[in-house]
Amino acid sequence: MIAIQPTLALRDDLAGPVCETPTYRQTHQRIQRLLDHYLTSEHLNERLVDLPQQFDQPVPRPWKPIDWQHIHASHVVGVELPVFCALLVGALDTEAPIRGYTQTSRQYLQHLHPEMATFVGGVVNHDGDLIEPGLWEKEERQHTPALSRVYLQLTGKKVKPTLRVVRSYTPTSNPRADLYRHGVHRIATEYGATCLYVWMMAHATGPLQTVFEELLIDEINHMTKFWGFGTWAYPEAHWWNTGSLILRTTRHNNDPRNSLARTLKRMAVVLKWADWSIANQCSFATTCLMVLHRMWHWNRSLSRNLLTNLFGDLPHD
Repeated sequence: MIAIQPTLALRDDLAGPVCETPTYRQTHQRIQRLLDHYLTSEHLNERLVDLPQQFDQPVPRPWKPIDWQHIHASHVVGVELPVFCALLVGALDTEAPIRGYTQTSRQYLQHLHPEMATFVGGVVNHDGDLIEPGLWEKEERQHTPALSRVYLQLTGKKVKPTLRVVRSYTPTSNPRADLYRHGVHRIATEYGATCLYVWMMAHATGPLQTVFEELLIDEINHMTKFWGFGTWAYPEAHWWNTGSLILRTTRHNNDPRNSLARTLKRMAVVLKWADWSIANQCSFATTCLMVLHRMWHWNRSLSRNLLTNLFGDLPHD
């Protein structure tokens, strides 16, 4: 009798052994390996402490060369191609309005920390017209064309993102509280993108995986900087220090548009969550928890002295 061989690893990539039909455990191991490489406390510290240098010398991080022409559907691992492509479209819809994100965030930040406002939203003239984009925008604006090109390679079809209307700057008489509410959603968005690109990187190989590596590096970098800034700006907000900012729902004036739960619900629709397999849903949920745990652990190591050295003394209201 000839023994039936189990699914064997075909090769190794950035996430470890690649299997044609990975089990849940094998997928978990790939995700774990990525987190062990890209989301260590040491790496997060490096991404935070280089912020003052980027205030002074805002140079976008260059991407490594990508073999775009050889990205193929066979590079999608452990998830159905239509679901993977739906994730690309969902990510595109979220990434595309980068100019709206940066300018709204700049306006909320300007009162509390002008240098951070410039890092995020660039330089504007007296009329509010953009003169020079911020470093955050310069790095993030590479994402939409990259995702569009991946979609073209996998499907042979062009895709255009749905142009969503970004929530506009709506100040109240308390700029500090305004920034707090806005910051929760900004960090939640960066956190969600980090989780998604970790998961997609684990389900990709070859040059396709390289694309998601570059996206992931950017998102971790920006999430870390915004998270660290929020911890500096709101030391009295205990839930920043427990990591529950990602899970808590916040509302302002009973307006459901400001609900973080609404944001998560919208993302579930955009990412076609109902079409995912149970195994993929479970592995993604686990990824989100693992990323949050690492951020929580890292956040506990942030001393007040370190944050003051990076961002200065808190201004008086």
